[in-house]
Amino acid sequence: MKRRWVKVLVIVVVVLAGLFVAVDRIAVHYAEKEAVALAEEKYGYGGGSTNGFTEVSIHGFPFLTQAADLSLDHVTLTAGNFSVNTTAGAQGDHLDIRRLDLDLQDLTASSLSSRSAGANLVTGRVTIGYEDLSGVVSRLLGKGGALTVAPATGGAAGGQEAALRITGSWDGRPLDTAASVAVAADEFQLRVPELGGTTYTWRVPLPQNINFTAARSHPDGLELEVTGHQVVLGR
Repeated sequence: MKRRWVKVLVIVVVVLAGLFVAVDRIAVHYAEKEAVALAEEKYGYGGGSTNGFTEVSIHGFPFLTQAADLSLDHVTLTAGNFSVNTTAGAQGDHLDIRRLDLDLQDLTASSLSSRSAGANLVTGRVTIGYEDLSGVVSRLLGKGGALTVAPATGGAAGGQEAALRITGSWDGRPLDTAASVAVAADEFQLRVPELGGTTYTWRVPLPQNINFTAARSHPDGLELEVTGHQVVLGR
Protein backbone atom coordinates (compact mmCIF):
# COMPACT_ATOMS: atom_id res chain seq x y z
CA MET A 1 0.00 0.00 0.00
CA LYS A 2 2.84 2.38 0.88
CA ARG A 3 4.55 1.75 -2.48
CA ARG A 4 1.30 2.51 -4.27
CA TRP A 5 1.00 5.91 -2.56
CA VAL A 6 4.60 6.68 -3.43
CA LYS A 7 3.90 5.90 -7.09
CA VAL A 8 0.77 8.06 -7.02
CA LEU A 9 2.71 10.91 -5.41
CA VAL A 10 5.45 10.66 -8.04
CA ILE A 11 2.88 10.73 -10.83
CA VAL A 12 1.17 13.80 -9.31
CA VAL A 13 4.51 15.62 -8.99
CA VAL A 14 5.43 14.80 -12.59
CA VAL A 15 2.03 15.98 -13.86
CA LEU A 16 2.21 19.22 -11.86
CA ALA A 17 5.76 19.86 -13.07
CA GLY A 18 4.63 19.29 -16.64
CA LEU A 19 1.71 21.68 -16.19
CA PHE A 20 4.02 24.32 -14.70
CA VAL A 21 6.43 24.03 -17.62
CA ALA A 22 3.54 24.25 -20.08
CA VAL A 23 2.10 27.35 -18.39
CA ASP A 24 5.56 28.89 -18.18
CA ARG A 25 6.19 28.34 -21.91
CA ILE A 26 2.77 29.75 -22.82
CA ALA A 27 3.51 32.84 -20.71
CA VAL A 28 6.95 33.41 -22.24
CA HIS A 29 5.55 32.98 -25.75
CA TYR A 30 2.91 35.62 -25.03
CA ALA A 31 5.52 37.99 -23.55
CA GLU A 32 7.79 37.55 -26.59
CA LYS A 33 4.87 38.24 -28.93
CA GLU A 34 4.01 41.45 -27.05
CA ALA A 35 7.67 42.54 -27.12
CA VAL A 36 7.78 42.02 -30.90
CA ALA A 37 4.66 44.15 -31.36
CA LEU A 38 6.13 46.92 -29.20
CA ALA A 39 9.47 46.87 -31.05
CA GLU A 40 7.73 47.10 -34.42
CA GLU A 41 5.46 49.90 -33.21
CA LYS A 42 8.19 51.92 -31.48
CA TYR A 43 11.18 51.41 -33.78
CA GLY A 44 9.66 50.35 -37.11
CA TYR A 45 11.40 46.99 -37.26
CA GLY A 46 9.97 44.44 -39.66
CA GLY A 47 8.28 47.12 -41.78
CA GLY A 48 8.91 48.48 -45.27
CA SER A 49 9.55 45.08 -46.81
CA THR A 50 7.47 42.01 -47.59
CA ASN A 51 10.14 39.80 -46.01
CA GLY A 52 10.79 41.99 -42.96
CA PHE A 53 10.88 40.22 -39.60
CA THR A 54 11.26 40.82 -35.87
CA GLU A 55 12.00 38.14 -33.28
CA VAL A 56 12.37 38.39 -29.50
CA SER A 57 13.63 35.54 -27.31
CA ILE A 58 13.44 35.62 -23.52
CA HIS A 59 16.07 33.30 -22.08
CA GLY A 60 16.21 31.59 -18.72
CA PHE A 61 13.82 29.31 -16.84
CA PRO A 62 11.40 29.67 -15.24
CA PHE A 63 10.06 32.80 -16.92
CA LEU A 64 7.21 33.24 -14.42
CA THR A 65 9.64 33.71 -11.54
CA GLN A 66 11.55 36.35 -13.48
CA ALA A 67 8.30 38.09 -14.45
CA ALA A 68 7.15 38.14 -10.82
CA ASP A 69 10.43 39.86 -9.89
CA LEU A 70 9.99 42.33 -12.80
CA SER A 71 13.48 41.33 -13.91
CA LEU A 72 14.82 39.37 -16.90
CA ASP A 73 18.40 38.14 -17.06
CA HIS A 74 18.85 37.86 -20.81
CA VAL A 75 16.78 38.83 -23.86
CA THR A 76 17.77 38.81 -27.54
CA LEU A 77 16.12 40.82 -30.31
CA THR A 78 16.65 40.16 -34.01
CA ALA A 79 15.12 42.21 -36.82
CA GLY A 80 15.80 42.37 -40.52
CA ASN A 81 14.90 43.71 -43.93
CA PHE A 82 13.65 47.08 -42.72
CA SER A 83 14.46 50.38 -44.41
CA VAL A 84 16.10 53.60 -43.16
CA ASN A 85 16.45 56.99 -44.84
CA THR A 86 19.16 59.64 -44.75
CA THR A 87 18.89 62.36 -42.14
CA ALA A 88 18.63 64.91 -44.98
CA GLY A 89 15.83 63.04 -46.76
CA ALA A 90 17.66 62.80 -50.10
CA GLN A 91 15.71 61.41 -53.04
CA GLY A 92 16.26 57.66 -53.46
CA ASP A 93 18.02 57.38 -50.10
CA HIS A 94 16.20 54.34 -48.71
CA LEU A 95 18.64 51.68 -47.51
CA ASP A 96 17.64 48.19 -46.45
CA ILE A 97 19.14 46.88 -43.21
CA ARG A 98 19.79 43.19 -43.67
CA ARG A 99 19.88 42.35 -39.97
CA LEU A 100 19.90 43.91 -36.52
CA ASP A 101 20.99 41.79 -33.55
CA LEU A 102 20.71 43.06 -29.96
CA ASP A 103 21.79 41.16 -26.85
CA LEU A 104 20.17 42.67 -23.74
CA GLN A 105 21.37 41.90 -20.21
CA ASP A 106 19.72 42.54 -16.83
CA LEU A 107 16.35 44.03 -17.78
CA THR A 108 13.99 45.56 -15.25
CA ALA A 109 10.46 46.98 -15.53
CA SER A 110 8.34 49.04 -13.17
CA SER A 111 5.26 46.81 -13.52
CA LEU A 112 3.91 43.82 -15.45
CA SER A 113 1.84 46.16 -17.64
CA SER A 114 4.68 48.59 -18.31
CA ARG A 115 5.46 49.32 -21.98
CA SER A 116 9.03 50.31 -21.17
CA ALA A 117 12.01 48.70 -19.47
CA GLY A 118 15.66 49.31 -18.72
CA ALA A 119 18.68 47.17 -19.60
CA ASN A 120 22.03 47.50 -17.86
CA LEU A 121 24.01 46.43 -20.93
CA VAL A 122 23.17 46.00 -24.62
CA THR A 123 25.58 44.79 -27.29
CA GLY A 124 24.95 43.88 -30.90
CA ARG A 125 25.47 44.65 -34.54
CA VAL A 126 23.82 46.02 -37.65
CA THR A 127 24.59 44.17 -40.90
CA ILE A 128 24.16 45.77 -44.33
CA GLY A 129 24.60 43.87 -47.59
CA TYR A 130 26.86 45.28 -50.29
CA GLU A 131 24.10 44.78 -52.86
CA ASP A 132 21.91 47.14 -50.83
CA LEU A 133 24.74 49.66 -50.47
CA SER A 134 25.36 49.42 -54.22
CA GLY A 135 21.71 50.13 -54.90
CA VAL A 136 21.49 53.23 -52.73
CA VAL A 137 24.86 54.56 -53.96
CA SER A 138 23.71 54.11 -57.58
CA ARG A 139 20.56 56.10 -56.83
CA LEU A 140 22.32 58.86 -54.89
CA LEU A 141 25.53 59.23 -56.89
CA GLY A 142 24.63 57.70 -60.22
CA LYS A 143 25.12 59.71 -63.37
CA GLY A 144 24.51 56.93 -65.84
CA GLY A 145 25.15 53.27 -65.03
CA ALA A 146 25.04 51.20 -61.87
CA LEU A 147 27.71 51.54 -59.21
CA THR A 148 29.12 48.68 -57.15
CA VAL A 149 30.21 48.92 -53.52
CA ALA A 150 32.67 46.33 -52.20
CA PRO A 151 35.19 45.98 -49.36
CA ALA A 152 38.46 47.80 -50.02
CA THR A 153 41.56 45.68 -50.52
CA GLY A 154 43.20 45.27 -47.16
CA GLY A 155 39.93 45.17 -45.20
CA ALA A 156 38.52 47.63 -42.70
CA ALA A 157 40.05 51.02 -42.09
CA GLY A 158 39.80 50.19 -38.41
CA GLY A 159 37.98 51.47 -35.35
CA GLN A 160 34.95 53.56 -36.23
CA GLU A 161 35.52 53.57 -39.99
CA ALA A 162 35.28 50.77 -42.57
CA ALA A 163 37.08 51.05 -45.91
CA LEU A 164 35.12 50.48 -49.14
CA ARG A 165 35.59 50.73 -52.89
CA ILE A 166 33.08 52.10 -55.42
CA THR A 167 33.40 51.07 -59.06
CA GLY A 168 31.30 51.49 -62.20
CA SER A 169 30.46 54.28 -64.61
CA TRP A 170 29.93 57.85 -63.40
CA ASP A 171 29.26 60.93 -65.52
CA GLY A 172 30.35 59.16 -68.68
CA ARG A 173 33.66 57.87 -67.38
CA PRO A 174 34.92 54.80 -65.49
CA LEU A 175 34.87 55.15 -61.74
CA ASP A 176 37.10 53.35 -59.26
CA THR A 177 37.34 55.33 -56.05
CA ALA A 178 37.86 54.92 -52.32
CA ALA A 179 34.94 55.33 -49.94
CA SER A 180 34.24 54.58 -46.31
CA VAL A 181 31.47 54.24 -43.75
CA ALA A 182 32.13 55.96 -40.42
CA VAL A 183 30.02 55.65 -37.26
CA ALA A 184 29.28 58.13 -34.49
CA ALA A 185 26.53 58.14 -31.86
CA ASP A 186 23.44 56.52 -33.45
CA GLU A 187 24.40 57.39 -37.05
CA PHE A 188 26.60 56.04 -39.81
CA GLN A 189 27.92 58.10 -42.71
CA LEU A 190 29.01 57.17 -46.22
CA ARG A 191 32.01 59.23 -47.34
CA VAL A 192 33.33 59.50 -50.91
CA PRO A 193 36.29 61.95 -50.77
CA GLU A 194 37.14 61.92 -54.49
CA LEU A 195 33.61 62.92 -55.53
CA GLY A 196 33.67 66.37 -54.01
CA GLY A 197 33.70 65.06 -50.45
CA THR A 198 30.21 63.60 -50.89
CA THR A 199 28.62 62.38 -47.63
CA TYR A 200 25.29 60.79 -46.76
CA THR A 201 24.17 60.01 -43.21
CA TRP A 202 21.67 57.44 -42.00
CA ARG A 203 20.22 56.92 -38.53
CA VAL A 204 19.06 53.47 -37.41
CA PRO A 205 16.16 53.49 -34.92
CA LEU A 206 17.74 52.12 -31.74
CA PRO A 207 16.64 52.18 -28.10
CA GLN A 208 17.81 55.20 -26.12
CA ASN A 209 21.50 55.16 -25.05
CA ILE A 210 22.63 52.66 -27.70
CA ASN A 211 25.37 53.96 -30.00
CA PHE A 212 27.56 52.67 -32.80
CA THR A 213 31.06 51.82 -31.60
CA ALA A 214 32.86 50.19 -34.56
CA ALA A 215 32.60 49.55 -38.30
CA ARG A 216 34.06 46.62 -40.25
CA SER A 217 33.86 45.68 -43.92
CA HIS A 218 33.61 41.90 -44.08
CA PRO A 219 33.47 39.96 -47.38
CA ASP A 220 29.77 39.15 -46.87
CA GLY A 221 28.59 42.54 -45.65
CA LEU A 222 29.24 45.75 -43.74
CA GLU A 223 29.04 45.21 -39.98
CA LEU A 224 28.43 48.04 -37.52
CA GLU A 225 28.81 47.24 -33.83
CA VAL A 226 26.55 48.81 -31.19
CA THR A 227 26.90 49.13 -27.42
CA GLY A 228 24.67 50.68 -24.78
CA HIS A 229 24.65 51.13 -21.00
CA GLN A 230 21.58 51.94 -18.91
CA VAL A 231 19.47 51.54 -22.03
CA VAL A 232 15.84 52.66 -22.06
CA LEU A 233 13.52 50.42 -24.06
CA GLY A 234 10.14 51.28 -25.48
CA ARG A 235 9.58 54.67 -23.87
